[in-house]
Amino acid sequence: MKKMCFDCQLSKTAIVLFIFFITFCHQGQSQSEPLERPNILWIVSEDNSPFLGCYGDDLATTPTLDKLAREGVLYLNAFANAPVCAPARSTIISGMYPPSMGTQNMRSVYPTPTSIKFFPQYLRKAGYYTTNTSKEDYNMIKPEGVWDASSKEAHYKNRAAGQPFFAIFNLGVSHESSIHKSTPKEELRHDPAKVNLPPYHPDTEEMRHDWAQYYDKIEDMDGQVAKILKELEDAGLAQHTIVGYYGDHGGVLARSKRFVYESGTRVPMIWRFPEKYQHLSPAKPNTKLDRLVSFVDLAPSILSLAGISIPEYMQGKAFLGEQQTKAREYVHLFRGRMDERIDMVRAVRDNQFRYIKNYMPHRIYGQYLEYLWRAPSCRSWEKAYKSGECNEAQSAFWEQKPAEELYDVTLDPWEVNNLAEDPEYAEVLQRMWEETRRWMLDIHDTGLMPEGELSTRNKEQTSFDYVYSKAYAVEEIMHAANVASMRNKNNLDEIIGFMHDENPTIRYWGSTGCLILGKEAAAAINELKELLKDEHPDVRITAAEALCNLGESSLATPILIEALKEENMMVRVHAMNSLEIIGGEVAIAAIPTVKKVLGDRPGRAYDIRAGKRLIEIYD
Repeated sequence: MKKMCFDCQLSKTAIVLFIFFITFCHQGQSQSEPLERPNILWIVSEDNSPFLGCYGDDLATTPTLDKLAREGVLYLNAFANAPVCAPARSTIISGMYPPSMGTQNMRSVYPTPTSIKFFPQYLRKAGYYTTNTSKEDYNMIKPEGVWDASSKEAHYKNRAAGQPFFAIFNLGVSHESSIHKSTPKEELRHDPAKVNLPPYHPDTEEMRHDWAQYYDKIEDMDGQVAKILKELEDAGLAQHTIVGYYGDHGGVLARSKRFVYESGTRVPMIWRFPEKYQHLSPAKPNTKLDRLVSFVDLAPSILSLAGISIPEYMQGKAFLGEQQTKAREYVHLFRGRMDERIDMVRAVRDNQFRYIKNYMPHRIYGQYLEYLWRAPSCRSWEKAYKSGECNEAQSAFWEQKPAEELYDVTLDPWEVNNLAEDPEYAEVLQRMWEETRRWMLDIHDTGLMPEGELSTRNKEQTSFDYVYSKAYAVEEIMHAANVASMRNKNNLDEIIGFMHDENPTIRYWGSTGCLILGKEAAAAINELKELLKDEHPDVRITAAEALCNLGESSLATPILIEALKEENMMVRVHAMNSLEIIGGEVAIAAIPTVKKVLGDRPGRAYDIRAGKRLIEIYD
């Protein structure tokens, strides 16, 4: 009997030990298992620089975002790679630089390279419910299967029970259009007299009014953010959701949006992590980081937060989550065609300096843009300049650009003191230029092609596939572009050599170099005449405009008029840009053809906008 009890006791002990062992092993296994994927709520406000209280702006009324910054991590040096919406969103959705894909020009509609996916597609594959409320505007054709829902009604609440979500809420209240119609002065909540005007803006009544109205719209935007966050809290999801907020580029008054300065590219960015996901945060709550980040880094950062491997082709670097990388030394910025106006600018920013390379210095900053000119402030600035009421800093916007710009943003945050020709900064200038060149070569920059050629290439294969093929002589083309754009008459012999090259893009830069030099390109007049017969229309148009500068408008006029009949819309836009700059009898002679091209076509196509402006001025 005693032996049986002893055996029974052993059995009980063995059972207890076995249960303990199994429990211990299970707990150990649970600790090694990945945590559940976080929800990610992404709030985007349109067209606003860091004019928020948490960024030190005393005039701003932004209590919600100020509180979010105290609860999260604020980035002092966050940048849109492009200073306008569609190219910026192309960067975000792909994790790629648009100049590497041919999507850098405003609202181009080119195919997405087959090897590239939009990052929400990876989230969906991992089980996320993805929503977008509601702006897309990706500057390229959207592939299938990007969103579970993308509309004004899209919402994370429609997901399956227990399903993690990634949800974007786009807020348009601070968009540029918000200052097109002036609020009565007595209804403004921010005092125009208290606005601290940038040194490049003249002190006009309209300018102060638009600035004050813009601060009102930012306050309205802050209120909308409050409602989104309250909805998340009321749903009991705040402790399970990472919240990100940023502005989609700078803005909104003239010389901010669309321009690669601080005012156009530096944006507010805040990330809040609940306690259970603090391990994915780069710092403790209520921290301000000076790390350089840009929009190309957002896609890999989101995948890092979600525990999804980052595709090797992505050019961005994660700055959040377990896959975050070493901080960048530079961010890269670009400007292409803005609506109906052609331009090409590349820029680079480190923690102290911004370098800008203007590839079309013969085009002024303040090229007329129908949409930009809707703002009373912009029209008042132009009027003040034409009346001789602007100082040097305020006049620069309306004059031709230097080939290079360099600013110490720590001492000159509004970027009005160009250091590019200061010998004390020669070493900095060279370093920043070399980094710009390295980056452009690395991404095989498609912007080196005129857009007429670029759009033709996209009909045959994606420009991404073309520029990464042996057919795209990127080093030779970039050399030609750099020599041509420096506005140095000592380069003319080499520029003339470009005009004889078998590569049409190099011939284009040869003719562009002559156009930039103006009358100093007289020795190239015979080569320019020969290029009027070139098989590529962008080369013909540029040569024709250059010849007009040299008194040969009779030869150039029929070439420009004929270019207006081209099937390629971007060639027509190019011709109309040239005609407006040339003006006079050449533009007048083209008006009947411009009217035929426009016809009764409805809409806001860019050749229509440019053509209407030509008719308005010269008819």
